[in-house]
Amino acid sequence: MSVKIARDAKMNPEALRVIAGYASDLGINGRQLRGYRVMPDNSLQKNSTAYRLPALDLDFLLGDSMRGVRLQLEYAKAEERLRAWTVRSTIVVFGSARVLPGGSGDAGISTATLPPRTLPRPGDQSPRWYEEARRFGQVVSERGGALISHDGVRDNVIATGGGPGIMEAANRGASNAGAPSIGFNIGLPHAQEPNAYSTPDLTFQFHYFAVRKLHFAMRANALVAFPGGFGTLDELFELLTLIQTRKMPPAPVVLVDKSYWTRVINFETLAEERMIDRSDLDLFSYAEDGEGAWQELVRRGVKAGPRPPGYPSAINKKT
Repeated sequence: MSVKIARDAKMNPEALRVIAGYASDLGINGRQLRGYRVMPDNSLQKNSTAYRLPALDLDFLLGDSMRGVRLQLEYAKAEERLRAWTVRSTIVVFGSARVLPGGSGDAGISTATLPPRTLPRPGDQSPRWYEEARRFGQVVSERGGALISHDGVRDNVIATGGGPGIMEAANRGASNAGAPSIGFNIGLPHAQEPNAYSTPDLTFQFHYFAVRKLHFAMRANALVAFPGGFGTLDELFELLTLIQTRKMPPAPVVLVDKSYWTRVINFETLAEERMIDRSDLDLFSYAEDGEGAWQELVRRGVKAGPRPPGYPSAINKKT
């Protein structure tokens, strides 16, 4: 306990005796008390972390017990902005962060920083992949409903991981069309910045991969995957698994550049080894460029409206 002492000429004897008891514990003698009021000081209480409002207490909010609340906040913040922009459905674009404009080997040409120790991928294919991703983002935005052509809401809005490479290219294409696009960025141990083409009000940052994946999936009318690495493969198989297990309704999945994908993944072997049904090979198809990817989406029945809700889990009822 701490005390504060204030001048008080009207100190009564009983109050002085009580206060003297506090003072003696603190080594203050009676002569020092004459003419003063000695009271307990509440500054320690007011400065205690327990006294902070919970909503303003970062130590509390970032603690283990609030992880569920943080997950909910990450979901709710993005959901609120997406609704404000009347985004009803999206077309998700994945692809490598290493593929830069013109196939450049200079990381400085990207509007978003590459992750540490990530080197650009120069070469003959890289400029084509970047340009076709940009073209695809533009075509989808012009023809898919992102410019508000269906009852005042936006359909098939381009959604990417918000970073460099193929993600930048698809956001750039949407920007060229004058349409909004989404950047679902992820916070990493090292600094990562968004690209300069996603719509600022729709450029999000997530700490939790799980919530980011949820936002990718819940509005997706289709997925288009350009050549990429672990991150692209992770997101591709995430959505293929959701469709295969009927946790989400069928949605077109198109892989751009068949030569790349058939060398990276031997889907035929998975079917031959009976690790997947042969019918699972129909969950996706191939295209060679941005225009072809859009035409393949149309052929596979991409919707210009809300994505149907997911199927409910089976419930075992006791009889």
